Amino acid sequence: MTTIALIGAGPGLGAAVARRFGRAGHKVALVARDQARLDALASELADEGVTARGFEADVHDTKSVETALDAAHSMLGPVEVLQYSPLPRADFMRPVLETTTADLTGPLEFSVLGPVAAVQQVLPAMRALGRGTVLFVNGGTAVVPRPERAGTSIAFAAQSAYGRLLHDTLAPEGIHVGQLVIPGAIILGHHRKDPAVLAETLWSMHTDRHGFRHFADDLDC
Repeated sequence: MTTIALIGAGPGLGAAVARRFGRAGHKVALVARDQARLDALASELADEGVTARGFEADVHDTKSVETALDAAHSMLGPVEVLQYSPLPRADFMRPVLETTTADLTGPLEFSVLGPVAAVQQVLPAMRALGRGTVLFVNGGTAVVPRPERAGTSIAFAAQSAYGRLLHDTLAPEGIHVGQLVIPGAIILGHHRKDPAVLAETLWSMHTDRHGFRHFADDLDC
């Protein structure tokens, strides 16, 4: 079985997705900034029978993303599934009239340059396999821009456009690209936004392979 790489892996959604794909036999590459936390999560998953390993990277540093994914390929095997779902920083969410060019550097690195670097790194292996899945996870501002959250509104929209372009371009090669929009917060116990429920949704997106944009819950417009 091949590998799923989770960029932005943490104890919530990332851990739930790791468990869901791990139960299906995928090895799991956990990618985030804190190696100690990644190692602890990998150990926890190993106790549950999931083969997982942590790879430190910062999505604002595209070289570190490329290095982490290259190491994941070497140590765990080719990445068939890539999930890009790091949590944006609070300072990305400034009012639009207070947002300067400098304020947009971080969000665009986070939501555009990071995903492009990740996709470019795993795409050759997906093409060699003749299959693959790329999953983007975004908040509601990817669809409904909010003037009080200019950074994520602009950057998520750009990531959405990139994802849709990939979806249309790579489908003939057997590579599926999908986006899951999660309005509001991930909520434990919620019937649609609990991490385990969202992980099942992402699994279905990987296996069903239809459509680009999916919604975890109704949008608050």
